[in-house]
Amino acid sequence: EIYSLHVDCKVTSRFAHTVITSRIVNRANESREATFEVELPKTAFITNFSMSIDGEVYPGIIKEKAAAQNEYDSAVSQGQSAGLVKITDRKLEQFHVSVNIAAASKVTFELTYEELLKRQLGKYELLIKVRPKQLVKHFQIDVHIFEPQGIQFLEADGTFMTNELTEALTKVQNETKAHILFKPTVDQQKKNSELDETLLNGDFVVRYDVKREATAGDIQIVNGYFVHYFAPQEMPVFPKNIVFVIDRSGSMAGRKIEQTVDALLKILQDLRPEDHFNFVTFNSKVVEWKSSLLPATEENVASAAALVQTLTARGGTDISGALLAAVGVLEKAEGLPERSVSMIVLLTDGQPTSGERNVEVIQENIQKAINGKYALFCLGFGFDVSYKFLEKMALRNGGIARRIYENADAALQLQGFYQEVATPILMQVEMQYPENSIEGLTKNNFKLFFEGSEIIVSGKISNELDLLPVEIKAQSHTSDLTLKEEANVKEKEQVFQNQRYIFGNFIERLWAYLTIQQLLEKAISAQEEDQKALEAQALDLSLRYSFVTPLTSMVVTKPSDQQPKELANKPTEAG
Repeated sequence: EIYSLHVDCKVTSRFAHTVITSRIVNRANESREATFEVELPKTAFITNFSMSIDGEVYPGIIKEKAAAQNEYDSAVSQGQSAGLVKITDRKLEQFHVSVNIAAASKVTFELTYEELLKRQLGKYELLIKVRPKQLVKHFQIDVHIFEPQGIQFLEADGTFMTNELTEALTKVQNETKAHILFKPTVDQQKKNSELDETLLNGDFVVRYDVKREATAGDIQIVNGYFVHYFAPQEMPVFPKNIVFVIDRSGSMAGRKIEQTVDALLKILQDLRPEDHFNFVTFNSKVVEWKSSLLPATEENVASAAALVQTLTARGGTDISGALLAAVGVLEKAEGLPERSVSMIVLLTDGQPTSGERNVEVIQENIQKAINGKYALFCLGFGFDVSYKFLEKMALRNGGIARRIYENADAALQLQGFYQEVATPILMQVEMQYPENSIEGLTKNNFKLFFEGSEIIVSGKISNELDLLPVEIKAQSHTSDLTLKEEANVKEKEQVFQNQRYIFGNFIERLWAYLTIQQLLEKAISAQEEDQKALEAQALDLSLRYSFVTPLTSMVVTKPSDQQPKELANKPTEAG
């Protein structure tokens, strides 16, 4: 019986630190298995886990992956494998551990994870998965938010909310702080008064955004580490030149092609009149819809919609030929707006089976053809794609990859992705800081900036600086911009001094988190020898700040009379 479940989340300037504590008692008169199961965002890193059984604490210890594996292998006879973490859906992964406890014994599980909330479409989203599977006497979610820039709006909601449960949700906020408390009684948790079934099954989501002055972003400093947030607003949007490359091979037949058609029809409606577009569809044959890019006039959009509705799926998959055709369409385009953004969006659900099949060769050829001029976005539909291949190709060509999960909302996933890249407002963004005073600077130049997102740069201020000057250079649709700002280091440090519920070195941890994420991403598209160096750096930071990343494992120890050790690894989308 879970008699207490507490989710305590502190968000300090987008950096979220979540602790989940579950207390379980065995009310039977024999020993039973107690299970702790938590779903956490894929973007988060676990930093700590412990079990305490009748006062005895069993901590999880984070080690380099191979070392942890060796320790585990020596402790466990081959054939018993226990991965404690697995991907469960598009946004979540699940941590699952069980332990035997004696009659009348109690166990407390505690899991801590951290993540940097990413701004998408104008808001941050904190996702807490709620699924206790039983009524819990003391159930509580606490979310504390502190945003020195000021909170612009804040909403909290659960997918399982009823009128009674809404009464258990309170929200208190002032200019810069908010506290959200969700504390339903056992009666409020019940589906109905007769049955002991819980309503709590779904997502508890907090969404918010911060206030922004129209300047060169916002700088925050704690203990010599700085973070710089930049999200300009109300800028003119660049016209887009976009080629949709759509897989219509046999495996796309049925639901997938229907969902693709649904999504494309909506996306066509969202094109702006100043955009230019074309379609390349492919199976073993590559077909260009029109010989050149067309302006997104009402007429052209209508005739594209008619084409899209006739898409049928059969045959092989010539990814290489299709992408080269798309590059050709952009190469020979004429009369495009002077300042515009060119992109290719590939949607495929399989491996290359016709035309060029060697993925390395395809990657080389596409990179040569694109030559840094266009951004390539790769959407992999389902689990038969080689996600690694798509991800490498996208990252090498200034874009990103995304897996589309085959379920009811696949069309919404496709549309959602398009909305994120639909409004480029800056190009060639360079964030400049005094070179000799900053160490460990995270990525500070960005090819494209999309409305509703946010650029985050962090680093360590090395010498006794009083003022931290920053300069941002970028191209907008109408002009070249230079924005300047100076941060007073002492004043900025003051902001966080008197905040009770903040863990002191949060900007340093944010810096480590961001650096690890970026090193791992860089490693994906790097050559082999560079890859090793990047991973070594990321491993060093993962161990130093105790993050479970794809390079580390957490060794979970148990009482000696049980299976001795288990491993918690970080799964990745590429598997």
